[in-house]
Amino acid sequence: MFLGLGLEALQIYWWVVLSLLGGLLVFMFFVQGGQTLMDALSDNELEKSMLINSLGRKWELGFTTLVLFGGAAFAAFPLFYSTSFGGAYWAWLAILLCFILQAVSYEYRKKEGNLYGAKTFEIFLKINGFLGVFLIGVAVSSFFSGSHFTLNAQNFVQWQHPLRGLELLLNPFNYLLGLALVFLSRILATAYFMNNINDEGIKARCVQKLKTNSLLFLPFFLGFLAWIFFKEGFLMQGDGSIVLQGGVYWDNFISNPIFAGILLVGVLAVLLGMVQGAKGCPRAIWTLGLGAVLAVFGLLLSVGLGGSAFYPSLSDLQSSLTIKNASSSYYTLSVMAWVSLLVPFVLAYIFYVWRTMDRVKLTKEEIANDDHAY
Repeated sequence: MFLGLGLEALQIYWWVVLSLLGGLLVFMFFVQGGQTLMDALSDNELEKSMLINSLGRKWELGFTTLVLFGGAAFAAFPLFYSTSFGGAYWAWLAILLCFILQAVSYEYRKKEGNLYGAKTFEIFLKINGFLGVFLIGVAVSSFFSGSHFTLNAQNFVQWQHPLRGLELLLNPFNYLLGLALVFLSRILATAYFMNNINDEGIKARCVQKLKTNSLLFLPFFLGFLAWIFFKEGFLMQGDGSIVLQGGVYWDNFISNPIFAGILLVGVLAVLLGMVQGAKGCPRAIWTLGLGAVLAVFGLLLSVGLGGSAFYPSLSDLQSSLTIKNASSSYYTLSVMAWVSLLVPFVLAYIFYVWRTMDRVKLTKEEIANDDHAY
């Protein structure tokens, strides 16, 4: 038993944890965003190496967060894990390939005897930055648009589309969140570089790119919000059955002011961070990061804890997943909840290591004299 909580409370607890991890993952996308900007923000090879090494010291944290998110989903909501990862496997294999390319690139870009040349691995980093983030945005958008699967009485998954998850790309509305995340990752990256690198030339270019990507981000993000607020949603009725009804996701926020407040504070923090970044403030990354975490946190909370299915089925409405029918047993949720109490200590350690690495800002001299640079 975990602090005397019942099954329903544990289901809520684990969805909160999963939503928070989702927000942290989006913040860590500044690494992917920086990979897409390495050429635009550098005038020579030394400056490019500065940018890549700045990201190289943090990329593993983002990969770890992604794995932690997947692990938490598997432990707490195994039916969701098996349905999405087991059914839409071409989509998730494409995402996994993008992140494998990232890991290989940081390891081999400057390795002695590299047969493919540094440019090849820089292309891999851009693929991870653009395509990896975009596909994750499209996958998360399916929480609102739905997927093609059915479940039988034994909860065996049958995916009803031959593209196995890639059919999400056939719905143009899914592109809204995918593109919004790409531009947000680039905004976060420019703010991160301004905070992490001591170079006036790079800083000036970061300010310009931050302004441009802010203007590109807003239409896609606001378009995504407008779409989910006014589209038909997958309403969960009192008996657990699912029906289509208009304005479901809007009602999720209206009926739960906490979710609306978290989302609103997050959006306002992102806007404030954009203003700070446009003025060259090195602390903009923390305002933007907090805003990104809260905005994603609020969105995921609303779709899981509101009155809707969090993983809806277009093929069979009653196969749609909610936190009630997709969760692990009480025993598993309870045991894993005790384990989750270690997470704050892990986060504190990551914060300490981050502060230690960033105590002295990255300079050209450091990279030029580093024999172990990425």
